[in-house]
Amino acid sequence: MSNTSRILVAIAALAMIATYFLPTWSIYLIAPQYPEGLSMQIWLNKITGQVEIINGLNHYIGMKTINADMFPEFKILPFIIGFFILYGLTVALTGSRKLLFSFLILLILFGIAALVDFYIWGYEYGHDLDPTAAIQVPGLTYQPPLIGHKKLLNFDAFSYPDLGAWFVIGAAVLAFIVWFIEWRKYKKSKQIMASSKNVSVITAIFACIFFAGCTPKPEPIAYGKDNCEECKMTIMDPRFGGEIVSKKGKVYKFDDARCIGKFMDRRGIELNEIHQTLFTNYAGDHEFISVNDAHFVVGSQLKSPMGSNAAAFADKAAAEKKAAEIDGKVTNWATLFNILK
Repeated sequence: MSNTSRILVAIAALAMIATYFLPTWSIYLIAPQYPEGLSMQIWLNKITGQVEIINGLNHYIGMKTINADMFPEFKILPFIIGFFILYGLTVALTGSRKLLFSFLILLILFGIAALVDFYIWGYEYGHDLDPTAAIQVPGLTYQPPLIGHKKLLNFDAFSYPDLGAWFVIGAAVLAFIVWFIEWRKYKKSKQIMASSKNVSVITAIFACIFFAGCTPKPEPIAYGKDNCEECKMTIMDPRFGGEIVSKKGKVYKFDDARCIGKFMDRRGIELNEIHQTLFTNYAGDHEFISVNDAHFVVGSQLKSPMGSNAAAFADKAAAEKKAAEIDGKVTNWATLFNILK
């Protein structure tokens, strides 16, 4: 995902913190004897409002007393919201489109489950009446509305999401918008890649015919756009990283020597299938250097993207000079690979 999308997902996740400080649901009752209305607010772990008055009225028609103890959900809801906040921040950190989709699906399932649970509670609360109640109307039940308005005797009952729920709904909407935009971008890029691949195949065939052979070549790294093949992070720093070019011409791009080492160690590509291993020159114009010609400087002050703290130099004298400046050391790829893998 783009950096903007990651920031928006992080905002969506952090917005759900508001549910710890705001009510998530409200029930409002209006009757001739209570023209100003009676209200009850449901939070993640408590109930507030004019609950005692509502309980007093409900007692006459045989309804149970409303209190926090009748909601076991109050014990787990704060942890569920905490999980979604951490999950959303993980999505923002990794930039994974698949994780974003799973985050969105889980949020939707949570919303559906919450509504079903609320409906079941309302059904039991409105139907399981005390047979010895002072006021009894045969066949009449008092299930409150799930969402919207319902007439209960001389009361108009209203049920609707409160501010806390709207923050969760807003987070889900924002996550969906980000996912849809990223999905559209992915679909478009696949179409472009498919078209360019067809053109590339035709071009390659003609090139092979006219030049009697095809030599795999590296590709320029599009900084800020290309992702590392190993860690999937966007490649940003031109001083580090590099490429592996396969014998079939496939190019794998990386943002750090550590990622190249891990990719080779886990056999992301078989060693006998590698045509070239290249690193970007730390100095100069950051051109590619063959692994066989590279001199590596390792030092904690280099601070490479994924922590190898290793930089490649085309010139040995330049490498030694840099190593002296940062109190580092000069080594070769064989030694560095054994450290990083």
